[in-house]
Amino acid sequence: MSTFMAELIGTMILIIFGGGVVANVSLNKSKAQGGGWIVVALAWGLAVAMAVYAVGSFSGAHLNPAVTLGLASIGEFAWADVPAYILAQMIGGILGGMVVYFHFLPHWKATDDPAVKLGVFSTDPAIPHTFSNLLSEFIGTAVLLVGLLSIGANKFSDGLNPLIVGFLIVAIGLSLGGPTGYAINPARDLGPRIAHFILPIPGKGGSNWTYSWIPVVGPVLGGVFGALFYQAVFTGKVTTLFWIWTVVSVAIFAITFFLGSKGTQALPHGDQIEN
Repeated sequence: MSTFMAELIGTMILIIFGGGVVANVSLNKSKAQGGGWIVVALAWGLAVAMAVYAVGSFSGAHLNPAVTLGLASIGEFAWADVPAYILAQMIGGILGGMVVYFHFLPHWKATDDPAVKLGVFSTDPAIPHTFSNLLSEFIGTAVLLVGLLSIGANKFSDGLNPLIVGFLIVAIGLSLGGPTGYAINPARDLGPRIAHFILPIPGKGGSNWTYSWIPVVGPVLGGVFGALFYQAVFTGKVTTLFWIWTVVSVAIFAITFFLGSKGTQALPHGDQIEN
């Protein structure tokens, strides 16, 4: 299997399981409706673990543009391979969203709330606040990269690493996921959001493009910063890029704050779980 196909299939598996659990606990007449946040967080962690088990030996199982960019920024991945990886991840995210749509086909019509339907595919903030929402995605993804690199620095029994990575995702979801639904992955959010836009979902409403840039920009900034921070603090290698990226990130947050931190990104919805 090529690395391109591995990243595509791995990301598709990630979304099938991850988007699937949100559909399972959210959509009307699902037997799992009301399963709750712990179920969602646990399933997302297992989704990552299963995807890594499936394709890790072929591509390293980045499954996330923020991971790909973060590893490239510290010299652990070739910049020349970055565009193909990100393209594969985005396609995989779209296809995964489509699989979830077909799997729950009769439940879309049975569910009235457009925000619940969109929540199966992509994230939105619990409280719309652009600066804070962006910061939440930044922190979550920075923690992800520090965690991944820390896990990689340890030795485990053969085959155990993907499961430990899954536990990391569960921890992020349970501890940091509430404010924005912890996209921490542009392909996880933008890919399925595109699928939502394309698919003929009954009564789906808009795809909330106003908010869509946050789960892309936040994870990219946070992923690269997290990798550079790990390199600087854990290995003692402080690079010029670390300082440049820190200044750029601070500038973006400052601009976001001073231009007005409150927005209208959230959609009105009921108490259904979404992610």
